[in-house]
This record gives sequence, structure tokens and C-alpha cells, in this order.
Amino acid sequence: MQPDPWTPTLQAIRQQLSALLGQNFNSVLANQYRNGDDYMGWHQDNEPELGEEPVIASISLGATRRFVLRHRQSKEKKEYLLTNGSLLVMAGELQSFWQHTVPKTKRPTEPRINLTFRQITR
Repeated sequence: MQPDPWTPTLQAIRQQLSALLGQNFNSVLANQYRNGDDYMGWHQDNEPELGEEPVIASISLGATRRFVLRHRQSKEKKEYLLTNGSLLVMAGELQSFWQHTVPKTKRPTEPRINLTFRQITR
């Protein structure tokens, strides 16, 4: 897959995030959740090209959706509601010890776009 060039809007968001978090981002993934049937299963963002302790800045646009963290060993869960305009930052050892998901929902929901900014190191 070939990446698309940065749009002016994404470039502006990236610059604001970099200033706020002191982190340079060179990649953004956009995911569209059309309704409650669209979801992201349990996973970790621990690909080698993200480095050992990646910083991932996630911006939610549109409908509110649940975001759940689950500790890999204890199975403890933490749940957050990501509302329109919310910023979630995952950093440090989080990707080593926790998985996360945006689960399906049976509640009627409007579309949502999620932008995840990250630094690709390799």
C-alpha cells in the first residue's frame, strides 16, 4: 500500500498534536466506523516499526463509542467513552501490557472517524 500525501487539515492537526505532546508524528491511520456493527477487535499496537514504547494519539470524530483496555495478565478492564473531538494518548509501556478494542454495539449510532497519529521508526 502506498501512503497518501498529508492533506492541509491533517497537517494542521498533526502540528497541533506535536506541539501539545512534544512528539513528532509521521503517519496517521484513518478508520471509519459506519455504525455499531463496525468495530476493532482486541489488539496491541506493538509492531516493530513503532518502536519499543510508541506514542499513539487517537482523535475521535463523530459518534461516541466505547474504548476498552484489558490487561494481558490480570484481565483487568478499563472503559472510556470517546466522544466527538476527544483525544486519547497511549504511551509508555501501555502497548506491552494492555490490549484495546472498540467493541460492537447494538445501540443505534451515527458514523465515527478515528485518526491515530503515530511515529514510524523503520
